[in-house]
Amino acid sequence: MNVATQPKLSLRPQREEFASLLNLSTRVGCDPQLVQGNNGNISLKLDGVLWIKASGKCLADAKQEDTFVPVELAVVKESLRRNVEIAQLYTWGDELRPSIETAMHAVLQHRVVLHVHSVNTIAWAVRRDGPSQLSKRLAGLDWRWVPYISSGIPLAKKIEKLLSAGPETNVFILGNHGLVICGNDCEAAEALLDDIERRLAIIPRQSPGPEAALLAVLTGCSHWRLPDTPALHALGTDPVSRMILKGGVLYPCQAIFLGPRISMLPFSVPLSRFAGYSNGEAEAPTYAIIEGGGVVVSEKIDSAEYATLIGLMQIVQRVEEFAPLRYLTVTEIASVLGDRTNRYRQPFR
Repeated sequence: MNVATQPKLSLRPQREEFASLLNLSTRVGCDPQLVQGNNGNISLKLDGVLWIKASGKCLADAKQEDTFVPVELAVVKESLRRNVEIAQLYTWGDELRPSIETAMHAVLQHRVVLHVHSVNTIAWAVRRDGPSQLSKRLAGLDWRWVPYISSGIPLAKKIEKLLSAGPETNVFILGNHGLVICGNDCEAAEALLDDIERRLAIIPRQSPGPEAALLAVLTGCSHWRLPDTPALHALGTDPVSRMILKGGVLYPCQAIFLGPRISMLPFSVPLSRFAGYSNGEAEAPTYAIIEGGGVVVSEKIDSAEYATLIGLMQIVQRVEEFAPLRYLTVTEIASVLGDRTNRYRQPFR
């Protein structure tokens, strides 16, 4: 199978269900506690066709742009059987490719599948004791814990195996990754999402603002500035957050958009010497966490990096100081930063 066939459908079917999909996508995509930039994805099954968010598209733009790609369910399942990623075979319209999570959406039988990077969920999903911590909070729901596994075919096959033992499952907590919700329609999926967000809600730690001396550090550093989001300074001023970040990479988007090592500096290191301080790298990182001071960002930081940085702050501010954490392994990080990275790092608006 070299080329996936394209369904003979209009780009936006005139169906009430599809309108609901666009509305739900917009609401979810505009909530930074659920989606950061262009991550997350939603799908709808209509008449044997899976409408799935295109790779690199933002859910928040669903009503303004062609955001969803139609793929025959039978084609996706055949590609899964042959162990071939559907995104490698299929383009639609103006070079739109289906999400890397397409196979996962296909193996789930519900009509609507919603995958988000909920900061509350991830704060639980990075814990080694996540399953036991969630058992009481999610009591009464048909949910399963999925230990971390690479996105795409590996994740789809893992969920398919879990479904064989529990076909009624409609909630999946993805270790070191996020949340998957299933429903028979958009309204049911959104109601379930709201319920889980209430159950898993964590009040973030209060942290001091940036040190006034941080402005002096910036003097003469024309390429660096304070972030527009004051809460970001917690990454530098909160000692618990710094300790957590020094432990490693918590989830894939952190590695993809912020790098495999967090850019953290003691107050004594001038930003003008940042490039040399950062292991001799040719280009300085686009952000810096100043220990005890706050956060500064480069004029070169893009919206993908910035959104991910905010999401990371929201997650670590919700993780308890002595929580047993499970970081991504060196092998897992290398896989994330391999051939999938370019597919994740599509234009971010």
